[in-house]
Amino acid sequence: MSRGIKERKERREANRDKRPYAIARYIRIPNSKVRFVLDLIRGKSYEEAVNLLKNLNKSSSPVVLKVLNSAAANAENNLAMSKDNLYVAECYATNAPQMKRMMPRARGRADRILKRSCHITIRLDELKVGQKVVKSVNKTNEQKATTAKTTTNSVPTTKAEKPLTNQTNTVKPLGTKAVATEKKTTAVKKTATSTPKKTTAAKKEAK
Repeated sequence: MSRGIKERKERREANRDKRPYAIARYIRIPNSKVRFVLDLIRGKSYEEAVNLLKNLNKSSSPVVLKVLNSAAANAENNLAMSKDNLYVAECYATNAPQMKRMMPRARGRADRILKRSCHITIRLDELKVGQKVVKSVNKTNEQKATTAKTTTNSVPTTKAEKPLTNQTNTVKPLGTKAVATEKKTTAVKKTATSTPKKTTAAKKEAK
């Protein structure tokens, strides 16, 4: 019966995940509410995740922050890792035992109330050479350059995209008698009507 036990134990130790982690068990918050917070910190550096959790207005953020600090302390004390080089490699919340309660209803009936709980696991890892951390807030220089190129190359084609200085004012502003464009059009009409009179006078002189 005891044949191969030592080999199996050595195989399990060799395949065991040696990254630092921390687990909080039987937390009285549904895992759906915890997963929303865990999705925000996944893949980010330790310092960025701590700052995000401190400023996040969610009921599960203090609990997740405790688990994150515990995982970082395990990495620093047990594996001699620096907190500056750590990032959130894995984080998930699983179902825990739920309490079942009853709420009385009309006609002798009852509704079931499920008071859910969860287990929160956060696993950290050390940054390797050339590895980048997910940054959602700050843009890189390449992204800024590409956005600047797109803005300079784009030429407004429609009337709505053109600047307001190039568009003609068709609506009269409040408190004014006329618009400058209307004055220009009337001046152009006067010049157009005055030109044929000069031509007729010139014809008479020629005769």
